[in-house]
Amino acid sequence: MNWLRYLYSAVLYLLTPLYLAYLYWRGRRAPAYRDRWAERFGYYDIDVQDGPIWIHAVSVGEAQAALPMIQKLKERFPNHPVLVTTTTPTGSTRVKESLGDEVLHVYAPYDVPCAVGRFMTTMTPSIAIFMETEIWPNMIHACNESGIPVVLANARMSQGSANGYAKLGSFMRHVMSQINLIAAQSQSDAARLIGLGAQLDAVHVTGSVKFDMHLPASIKEQGEVLRRDWGVNRSIWIAASTRQGEDEQILDAFAQVCHARPEALLVLVPRHPERFDSVAALCEKRGYKIRRRSEHAPCDETIDIYLGDTMGDLTLFYAAADVAFIGGSLVSTGGQNPIEAAALGLPVIMGPSLYNFSEVTRMLREREALTIVNDSEQLAATVLDYFHDATLRGKHGENAYAVVQRNRGAMERLLSLVDAKISM
Repeated sequence: MNWLRYLYSAVLYLLTPLYLAYLYWRGRRAPAYRDRWAERFGYYDIDVQDGPIWIHAVSVGEAQAALPMIQKLKERFPNHPVLVTTTTPTGSTRVKESLGDEVLHVYAPYDVPCAVGRFMTTMTPSIAIFMETEIWPNMIHACNESGIPVVLANARMSQGSANGYAKLGSFMRHVMSQINLIAAQSQSDAARLIGLGAQLDAVHVTGSVKFDMHLPASIKEQGEVLRRDWGVNRSIWIAASTRQGEDEQILDAFAQVCHARPEALLVLVPRHPERFDSVAALCEKRGYKIRRRSEHAPCDETIDIYLGDTMGDLTLFYAAADVAFIGGSLVSTGGQNPIEAAALGLPVIMGPSLYNFSEVTRMLREREALTIVNDSEQLAATVLDYFHDATLRGKHGENAYAVVQRNRGAMERLLSLVDAKISM
């Protein structure tokens, strides 16, 4: 089996120039990608106490899901420092804003042996907790060699991803067999992970920890204040976490909505900060008057589109809206997380690409809390249905909230399993 891992590592070494080119290219629109390159190759300038609990959350979504777990682990194991790694600048920003100096934070190294080795020597973690679908063979191997338990938390595995991993054959089965604990979101995820080689007794179905999200106690009151600024008599829908190629479709739908409801306001929140300016330009090119959140200026009735171009405000925007469209679903990127909107009692609309949240969206659809649309015409029609029928809007919003409440508890189930590994 070693020769397969050596081959995998050799390929990654050959791709290293492409990693650097990618970081440089992304840095054109998101300068943070050009910072802290040394960390990505295992060079760190921090003082680390022995035996930190290491949590890896690749980007902002995984980091957000990990926050409640991190807080609870800090409470349960006060003598263990917590190390949080991410891969993207947006994930890094989320960790810093939410946890500050409460945790150690660096970028995770690329999965090449030299970088992983330097990381392990510097950090000496006592346990490694990878969020969702982070399966890195050299990281897992290094932990296994050092006797460090490996946990795959809130694990999900779409059929498409499973098919891709299965092509790696015995190499993937060996990697999966080295994971000591897998807390899967659903029975389907568990079955796919076992099919890839995970040990049967290592896999547990705990549900999605994203249902256990903590909403600020005052969020609804804050939403009401923002709603007054936007206009209490306006029909407001949010298009959240949109991806490239999706904004045009949303603006097409908005044109149809405005034809029937001229007072409507669209709250448009792109997924990635580097797209804020280009999306603003697109809206203005279409003839819309926009107000950017970062301007901190009033949003009067002449404003057509409120652009969410800041980080950390999405929950507040949901609390002030009537209807939520969740992005990443009208393009083939698998959809973004609908749970936060559902937790705030909003009826949810998504496109057909849902593989990132297949189990969650199934639950919402079964309870009449999620409507699937295939194009801008269906999106506009669905938004207008909710605007015209407050009873329907309220019913589907209540259904969405009930789904979230019914599925809470995954965090405690996960923590009870992790506790045993840390205590070993």
